[in-house]
Amino acid sequence: MAKQMIGIVGLGIMGGAMAEALLAAGHKVVGFDVAPAAKARLRKAGGRALGSAAAMAQNADIVITSLPSVAALDDVITKIAGAKRGNRKEGLVVIEMSTLPIADKERTRAMLAKAKGVMLDCPISGTAARLSERTWSIYVSGPTAACERVDPVLAVFTDLRPYVGSFGDGTKMKFIANHLVAIYNVAYGETMTFARKMGLNAKRVYDLMANSPVLGTGVFKLRGAQMVKRQYTPATMKIDIWQKDMQVIGDMAKAVNCPVPLFTACVPIYTTAMAMGLAKQDTAAACEVIGAMAGVRAKKKR
Repeated sequence: MAKQMIGIVGLGIMGGAMAEALLAAGHKVVGFDVAPAAKARLRKAGGRALGSAAAMAQNADIVITSLPSVAALDDVITKIAGAKRGNRKEGLVVIEMSTLPIADKERTRAMLAKAKGVMLDCPISGTAARLSERTWSIYVSGPTAACERVDPVLAVFTDLRPYVGSFGDGTKMKFIANHLVAIYNVAYGETMTFARKMGLNAKRVYDLMANSPVLGTGVFKLRGAQMVKRQYTPATMKIDIWQKDMQVIGDMAKAVNCPVPLFTACVPIYTTAMAMGLAKQDTAAACEVIGAMAGVRAKKKR
């Protein structure tokens, strides 16, 4: 596996962290991103930034895609499928790790299959900050032979990489995970605001509750710490990007006729955060929305 070239398309918060982890583990990495700063980060880490997704596909044996939108996925897979790979014996395997509608992933999977490539559906549950702690969950789905081929790559990121079934089942698992996170963020923001309104010290509440073996969760430990400080940058997940995930999950719930009343109640909190100018802040800023509703003074900007 160390002799194989790994390509990454989308070198943002998640893709950039994965590239650095692979390089640190001794793998060769090429990558592409439309943002010059993202490509500069890859070069600084020891990777090679290429000029297009097609050029990357020509050089790589395994490609990871971590993309923000369906339009980006369409563009990238179209270019990868059209890339000339010479006389390579093994076909290209694309590990698709974005949170996007299953129908769009299926469509691009079929496009890649016509070019003799294989796409796997392997979304990540976890933030870039958690990569170094090896606490990511990667929901691996797709043809088993291809999943086994890429397992040494995924092993660089986490020990929690269960095979969950046929293509698309990975994304369904990710929907469930993000459905919970959406609710947790708002619930913890409500808890911290309630504590402040009663005159309790937010840090003391956090120390007791986030570390409780019963009440504590990884989400509380991560986002609750931001809520205590009322500091939401650098973001582990930006609210404007989270809006896309909320939409996709809501659409899936409607498609399978499943009521999600708690999730639905969270939607206006994140929408209000956008209206408050918090689009680039972490989703923990849901606490500021509930705080404003409760009359908690906005934190002064430095």
